[in-house]
This record gives sequence, C-alpha cells and structure tokens, in this order.
Amino acid sequence: MIELNQFKRPFFIGVAGAGMSAIAQYLQGSGMQVSGSDRFFQPGVFNETKAKLENEGIQCFVQNGDGITADTDLVVVSTAVEDSVPEVKKARELNIPILKRAELLALIAASRKTIAIGGTSGKSTTTGMLFAILQHAGLQPGIISGAGLVNLIRQGKIGNAAVGSGEWLVIEADESDGSIVQYKPEIGVLLNVDKDHKEIEVLVDVFATFRSNSRHFIVNRGNAIARELSAGASNDFAAAELDTDAAFKATDFTQQGFESRFLINGVPFVLQLAGRHNMENALAAATVAARLGVELTTAATALASYEGIYRRNQVLGNKNGIWVVDDFAHNPVKCAAAISSCQPVASKVIAWFQPHGYGPTKFLRHDFVEEIGRALRPGDEIWMSEIFYAGGTAVKDISAEDLINDLRAAGHQAFFVADRNDMLDTMRPHFTKDTVLLLMGARDPSLETFAREVWDQL
Repeated sequence: MIELNQFKRPFFIGVAGAGMSAIAQYLQGSGMQVSGSDRFFQPGVFNETKAKLENEGIQCFVQNGDGITADTDLVVVSTAVEDSVPEVKKARELNIPILKRAELLALIAASRKTIAIGGTSGKSTTTGMLFAILQHAGLQPGIISGAGLVNLIRQGKIGNAAVGSGEWLVIEADESDGSIVQYKPEIGVLLNVDKDHKEIEVLVDVFATFRSNSRHFIVNRGNAIARELSAGASNDFAAAELDTDAAFKATDFTQQGFESRFLINGVPFVLQLAGRHNMENALAAATVAARLGVELTTAATALASYEGIYRRNQVLGNKNGIWVVDDFAHNPVKCAAAISSCQPVASKVIAWFQPHGYGPTKFLRHDFVEEIGRALRPGDEIWMSEIFYAGGTAVKDISAEDLINDLRAAGHQAFFVADRNDMLDTMRPHFTKDTVLLLMGARDPSLETFAREVWDQL
C-alpha cells in the first residue's frame, strides 16, 4: 500500500495549474523537496506563478524532461497531461511511480483529519471561509484549495495552500473528474448538486459515494437534490425559507452594495461579499466549525474580516459610476447567482461571459439560457464572446452566438462580440452612470489579465 511518507522528491507535470500548485506547495511546506514543469514556462519569459513557486523553494523547469532525474521518486500528473509529454516518457524509462493529482490528494487527506468540501458550486469560497474561521479560532488548520485566498496572495503567495500545524486539513473535493470518490474524510460537506460537467443522475451517484466514504456528513438542505443525500437534519444547514428542519439556519438576509448581512441561529453575520449564495457558503463553513466546537460568534468575527477568494465576486472598483466585478462563474447556476448578486448594487447589470469548452457549452446550452434568462431583469444585458478553446480534438460544432440568439429569442437583451478585445468599445454606449459590469469565465488563464485591461481602459 502506497503511503505519503515514502516519497521525498516528487515532480509535478503541470505544476502551474491551480490544483497542482496547491499540492506542490503543501508538500514543499511539509518538508519534501518538490520540483515541477509546466507548458507555460518558457526560457527567459517571466511567469508569475513560477516565481511564486520558486519563492517557496520549488524548482521549476521547462516541460522538456530535464527536471526528472534518478533522484526523483514520484511523478504527479493531472488529467490534462498526456502520455506523449517528455516527462511521462522519462518517468516510465526510469521506473518512477506516476500518480494522478487526485490520488496524491487522497494520500494527503488520509494523513490528516480532513474536512472535504464538495458540491457543484461554492467549494473554493466555503473552503476559504472555513479555513479563516478555524484560523481565527486558533486551530491552525491546513488548506488545499482550487483558488487563492486574498489574504495569502497579499503575502506574495499563490494563496491556494498552507500546511498549518494543527490536526485539521480543509480540502476542496472536485466532482468534475470523479476524484471526490477517492477521499475518505473525517467530515464530508455537500453544498449543492446542480447540472454542470455531468448529468444529475451521475452526480448523485458520485456524491452518494462521497457520503459513504465520509465519517460524518453535512449537507445543504436548501438544495433539493443535496437534501436527498442527508445523513440527518441534525447535521445539516439551510436558508430557513428553504428548509425548517436543519440544525443550522440562516435568516434575514439583506444586501447593501457589496455587503451582506444575515443571522445564523440568531447570531448576526456580516460579509464583505454579495449574494445569497455567499450567505449559504458562510452558513456551511460556520456549521462545520460549530461541529468542531467553534462558537457561532467566533465564526461571525472571523468572517467579518474575510477578504475573499481570487476571482470570486472580486470587485475591481468603480469608475464614473460603473462598478467592475471579476468572477469565476462558468456553469449556469453560478452565472445566474453572480448576476443576481450584482443587482442590488446598481439599476443595470451588464454581464459578459466567455464559455469554455465546446463540449461543455453544447451540453449546458439550454441550462445556460434558462438560468441566465431567469436572473436577468428587464434592463439588464448579457454579452458573450467566443468559446475559449484550450486545444485538443474538440469538435467546434457550437458557438457562444448560438446561446446569445437563444436568449434574444426569449426576449432578453443579449449581444455577441466574437473577439473579447472588441467587447468594451462595442459595449460603451450601453453604460449608464449606475451600472455593474460583471466579467465571468473560467479555465482561461488570461482572464485575470483581461479583467485588469478592461478596468484600465474603462
């Protein structure tokens, strides 16, 4: 049986990816000597992720095989790494064990008392919130997340991992590749089940296995499908109007600008984040913390100063009455929630979305149209640019324009600009002095830069 402590010098192929970089930093912080390569690393070209990894002591290489030596005792790959990559070939030549990222994360989870946060939406934010609460409570937790925490990013880190000296480790458990079924956490948390990468029936099976593998299981009873997987209402949480049986209930939600206020079992909470979905994320985190003995008042104090997650409802600022918000939203429910969260801020929301992947966009076409259409007010607008293509053999048999035409046919103000670099100038006549410009999309590593360019050029 493979155990984590038998490895000392792991090598990560694709180390710049969000999931891979988190585990690489965690192992480096745990005392291993980590190295890695990435196709985005090029000689003589500055790469911010590479620089931050190197600051942590992780040696980085161009993806040509040179980084793997006879001293390398483990090679870690993500699902995106193909057998033709030079490092994979070299690892096989040297008989070095190869593990997938999820397999390694399962080994890490087995080495600590682990809380695994699952669900189709809100995992990164809830993971970050729970980490903040447990830190504030003095439990010194570890974290492995899919996105950077703002307070860690400000320290010059990527922000998606910390070892922590306490017994608890908080991880984000991904269902999109099925890896969530490999974890056997002390506490499993299910935030929601909505159609995303897979059909609902497939997701229910995956999350049912997750429940079976968890020693304790906590679900959001406010989500109808998640409720069916409950191990008992006394474990669970919900917005009170959606379920009255849950042990932890949120009530009295209000939003003023980007600030949200609500009660959890009568205790007041304030978040510097917009949207009811973030109330549910905070409720999940506070519920888990309470199971560990952390008072709700302590959780409220911690979340009052919670600074958020990179590209999750990230407010870039206001120019001439126009707020700019950058968001990772990329499935139908997330896009609708992001739009709704901006509506209390201004009388008009202009949402721009770049779908990713031709297969996923085709699979979710009708869901995008239905969810986004339901969220839009009469004065709001939805804009899209062409689908992000990351390479490979995808059949390009759908366009973002197809979704826009569907939304327009349903009576919504919907606009298509194929090249996102033409978007801002085309959009300018649509701005008022009371507008939120919401930028949405995922998987494309240049989206952060694009958002900053839009803000600079506004």
